[in-house]
Amino acid sequence: MSDEPLPPRIRVEALQPAFAAEAAQWAERLGLPLDGAADFVLQLGEQGLQLSELGPGAPGPVRVDFVEGAAAHRRLFGGGSGQMIARAVGVQPGVRPKVLDATAGLGRDAFVLACLGCEVTLIERQPLIGALLADGLARAARAPEIAPIVARMRLLQGDAIALMRQWQDEPPQVIHLDPMFPHRDKSALVKKEMRLFRPLVGDDPDAPALLAGALALASHRVVVKRPRKAPCIEGPKPSYSLDGKSSRYDIYPLQSLKG
Repeated sequence: MSDEPLPPRIRVEALQPAFAAEAAQWAERLGLPLDGAADFVLQLGEQGLQLSELGPGAPGPVRVDFVEGAAAHRRLFGGGSGQMIARAVGVQPGVRPKVLDATAGLGRDAFVLACLGCEVTLIERQPLIGALLADGLARAARAPEIAPIVARMRLLQGDAIALMRQWQDEPPQVIHLDPMFPHRDKSALVKKEMRLFRPLVGDDPDAPALLAGALALASHRVVVKRPRKAPCIEGPKPSYSLDGKSSRYDIYPLQSLKG
């Protein structure tokens, strides 16, 4: 018998009858059933698409919301271009680099950069997370105050290493990477999301190949977000790092960013 854990069982459901047809479309798109036993459920309702774990003690649902909640608070009070991610990617007076976020996740970092005026391409390879992100972007595009921001965000779904290798557009000036790592962030929100996504995503054993692909494609800089005490990704060493309380940014400069 194999010791490999079984893949999680996932189904799709509509939270209200009015969303049944759209839920069926998501199920078909993702190749998931609409009924049967499951460990996770992708639910569609008035607040959009959300992912929930089933069973006792499960955390609450996770959805992407760029309009309200934490994203709105960070947009209004997060510190603008003084934020560590802004400094890491090279935001400065007259400089708003074009960024590829190759490990987009729920899009929080990409949204911060888009708020600051950067054009951001997002890549997410996990189909369920990609679905949450696509739904969040679509809802944000209908909010007049947020629509101009998410208009600067373009989502690609697929394997970032393959997509970077096949890149046809103008190379991004900056590539941002945040590979999955055994995070020890103590915030309840991150713990909830990590618990939910870990069985679906796992760690990123291909992080060295991701870094190599980013260094081959970026025109100006590669930025890698890491837990503060985690080792650097295997491969070339960063030129310098920016350290925060719980995380840091390893910077791999290729050429200067100028206005």
